[in-house]
Amino acid sequence: MRIANQILLSVVLMAFAFDASAQEQAQAEHAHHPAASKPVDKDETAAQSKNPQQEAADAHAHHHDHAAASPAQTRVDKPTATDDHVPPDPAQHPMAPMTDAEMTRAMEMDDTAKLFMFKLDTFERAKSSDAYSTAWNAQAWYGGDFDKLLLRSEGEREHGITDARVEAFWNHAFASFWDWQLGARHDFGSGPSRDWAAFGVQGLAPYWFEIEATAYLGDGGRTALGLRAEYELLLTQRLILQPEIEVNFYGREDRARGIASGLNDAELGLRLRYEIRREFAPYIGVVWKHRRAAGDVFPPGVDRAGTERQIVAGLRLWF
Repeated sequence: MRIANQILLSVVLMAFAFDASAQEQAQAEHAHHPAASKPVDKDETAAQSKNPQQEAADAHAHHHDHAAASPAQTRVDKPTATDDHVPPDPAQHPMAPMTDAEMTRAMEMDDTAKLFMFKLDTFERAKSSDAYSTAWNAQAWYGGDFDKLLLRSEGEREHGITDARVEAFWNHAFASFWDWQLGARHDFGSGPSRDWAAFGVQGLAPYWFEIEATAYLGDGGRTALGLRAEYELLLTQRLILQPEIEVNFYGREDRARGIASGLNDAELGLRLRYEIRREFAPYIGVVWKHRRAAGDVFPPGVDRAGTERQIVAGLRLWF
């Protein structure tokens, strides 16, 4: 019996020794091969292969589920620019019912409303090298956006001689910023009066040039053409520089009124105005004039032909 027990103890000790030796050998082999493969788990692989869009969608779904599970929880988002808007106070008094005409008048949306305007574009006193003169250019109109009655007048008095005209037109808008005009012109002042039929266009050209062109047909086959262009350069909100050019052509000579055929006169002006109010603005400027006067309408010793420079001061107003 004693011998059998010794043999059994020896077998157990040998088994423990063999097991320890096997573990040491396995650890040595693992250290020699560190990149041992690991069984692949499908769920883990799918989670690792998700792209950023899928992760954002899962996060949104998780946030949605969490909000649905906790309805009492208040969601706090990042403030945006629209969150700063403060709504106005509610109306203190209810608005009474309004007719279509009353609503149109209150909102100022009536395109057929009749309006009136008067503008004295220039009213000035000029000093040349040998004389003083007074000149004006005014217009008034009454009507709507598309059709109106237009009145224009301009003239000059120098050396006791008055050269003036008044015109009346039916003004019709045919395009954005452009009107055609049909009417009549009457010349008065020194010399016999003349009457003309008139047709013209005026409007705002590209780059904000104001253009005016009018053709005239008088009795006896007389013809004339007037062209005018001006531009306003805002140096400040109130100080405005206005260059202007005007030329007049006539089909034939009219000695009784001192008119030459072809280019009768041309004017280039440069005026600087200060708008005390938009409706009221004094100005100063310089004007170059070229005339080809002909006839016996002028006093002896007065020669208006040629080119001269004038210093002007005047007033511009409208209402």
